[in-house]
Amino acid sequence: MKILILNGPNLNLLGVREKAVYGSRSFEDYFGELKEAFPALELTYFQSNTEGALIDKLHEVGFSYKGIVMNAGAYTHTSVALSDAIKAIDTPVVEVHISNVYKREAFRHKSMLAPYCEGVIVGFGLESYRLALQYFERLKPKQIGFSV
Repeated sequence: MKILILNGPNLNLLGVREKAVYGSRSFEDYFGELKEAFPALELTYFQSNTEGALIDKLHEVGFSYKGIVMNAGAYTHTSVALSDAIKAIDTPVVEVHISNVYKREAFRHKSMLAPYCEGVIVGFGLESYRLALQYFERLKPKQIGFSV
């Protein structure tokens, strides 16, 4: 089962930026751990600081992959274009956030993406990604719109 983990702006700086909020591990290190923990899933990873590149990746995999775990970073709260892209594709998306956005600035309390996602996981650090992958791993293929 192919699953894409898609990270947005500034998430390339995990492990070095705002460690009190985002922790001290890089996502690349954590991604290796996820691949080991979910051998039945074919995990791929893409990160971009550019909105258009994220949209292009959603279009690229959005009709063939079984799931997308997406942390759109600050674009979560501002991007009509990303929300339209998620709405347009067949592949289900789970929105994740490392920090608890509801403990942060008020503008972070609104997600433009959530209405088109299967669900939202916030505030569990990098483990938010693991929880999203567990969701996809436990679903029967027909539950997410694909046959075996």
